[in-house]
Amino acid sequence: MKFELGFGTGCQQVDINDENLQAVLTPNKVAHEYFGTDAVDQAIENPIGTPKLREIVRPGEKIAVITSDITRPMPTHTVMPPLLRELYRGGIKKEDITLVFALGSHRNHTREEMRRLAGSAYEEIKCVDSDPCDCIRIGETELGTPVDITRSVAEADRRICLGNIEYHYFAGYSGGAKAVMPGCSTPDAIQNNHSKMVRDDAHAGKLSGNPVREDIEEAAAMVGVDYILNVVLDEHKEIIYAVAGDVIAAHRHGCRFLDDLYKTKIKKRADIVIVSQGGAPKDLNLYQTQKALDNSKHAVKDGGTIILVGSCREGFGNKIFEEWMTAADTPHSLIERVNNDFRLGGHKAAAIAMVLEHADISLVSDMPDKLVRSIFMQPCRSLQHAYDAALLRHGEKASVIVMPYGGSTLPAE
Repeated sequence: MKFELGFGTGCQQVDINDENLQAVLTPNKVAHEYFGTDAVDQAIENPIGTPKLREIVRPGEKIAVITSDITRPMPTHTVMPPLLRELYRGGIKKEDITLVFALGSHRNHTREEMRRLAGSAYEEIKCVDSDPCDCIRIGETELGTPVDITRSVAEADRRICLGNIEYHYFAGYSGGAKAVMPGCSTPDAIQNNHSKMVRDDAHAGKLSGNPVREDIEEAAAMVGVDYILNVVLDEHKEIIYAVAGDVIAAHRHGCRFLDDLYKTKIKKRADIVIVSQGGAPKDLNLYQTQKALDNSKHAVKDGGTIILVGSCREGFGNKIFEEWMTAADTPHSLIERVNNDFRLGGHKAAAIAMVLEHADISLVSDMPDKLVRSIFMQPCRSLQHAYDAALLRHGEKASVIVMPYGGSTLPAE
């Protein structure tokens, strides 16, 4: 069979014999009745674990609506109009609503970027970035994470969290309370929370017992989240499902739908896993392409080979990530480093090292060969060449799993 996997704005092709092919992991067929704003309207009219939002808010209250920044695919511009209508039904005035972009550790937006993200809401309500230099200390979690929350969120009477639910490689899932912590916090708080990523239970698809997720939700409970509105997107970034209501109950409902859509059962792990983010813009750099790599580790045998397909034409995508990857003597030294000196950006390097502990990685990319070798991967200019080399290593009868949308497909035995 011939497969085409997304690579930048084009694709990479590979021929795989039928007897080698164990599985092709793509999103499952899941019935869903509503799309786009219709799905959002349905969620707002049928909240999970709370009354309707119009019954929660009171006239005169200050409302902070917290949403994702430009690095996330959350379609805030689609979600805001129905949400604002619901707030207005509850007697809230537009001058009492602030849309806060949760930056986490990312850069500030330009006004034009805010306008593009917020859509029509930009002209209707106040829009601001979270500010790590202007935070209020709420307390500290049991794991020692300082709950420092940006003032525009901490001082609001009501807090509404927006987000899209997808797999997160150490918080289990995105969405829910994650908008507040780490979204609206400080670098110190984020680093303390994310440092738990090296624990065994901190991985994609896990909620209960996941120290990163539980720390996030403990922090959010201390701050107080009145309502969430989360969406699930298909591979084309269109809304196919939405949940609203309680920060835990509604989020869990959305996670179950995501599992039905993107969690794919496999009979056994394969010798060779071929995985792509699906092309541009998801594979612009190695920092983003790593998401597909991390999901693919659940499909490969110990000692197997992962063929990671991603243009990475802009290189590493993060200075700290690049410094850690290029300075390391061995993959294991990165894991030791993140344990002793957790740094955002460095955590991605450690995540790659954790994969390298169990499998080889061949990288089909636009990055220079010498650079790829220096970061413990085998460079390949074509997918077919990478696959042929992997067959030589594992034998003509090697089993193969293909993951064309690796960033949003989670293998499960």
